[in-house]
Amino acid sequence: MGKIYESVVSNIGGRIGEVYSPDESFLYRVVSPTSKVENATNPEELFAAAYSSCFNGALKLVMSRKNINSSSVVTAKVSLHENGKNNFSISVILEVLIKEIDQSLAKTLVEEADQICPYSKAIKNNVIKNIHLITE
Repeated sequence: MGKIYESVVSNIGGRIGEVYSPDESFLYRVVSPTSKVENATNPEELFAAAYSSCFNGALKLVMSRKNINSSSVVTAKVSLHENGKNNFSISVILEVLIKEIDQSLAKTLVEEADQICPYSKAIKNNVIKNIHLITE
């Protein structure tokens, strides 16, 4: 298994702090998800951004292998749950829109993308995940 890429990001302060890369090209204030602080993010938003980007990349790869040139939008809704004292989990709903594709083909493409997406693999059997196809 050959490494394609490695990212390094550090956190100071946990959910009330910052995340940054060594060269500070990636630098964000981190706050609790229930805080309403401008110009700040939270771990759930960061995960939603990463997962939606990764899944859409996998979808684009699946489509390119089938010579399908359609635009797609993947929206990740990440929820934080409290399951008792000091017991937390997340759930994810992926909303997938593939333009100008019939529902049956879209379903097949999304299923294939889910099989190759590294984030889908990482959360398998750990996170409640639902995928919804969106039609125009």
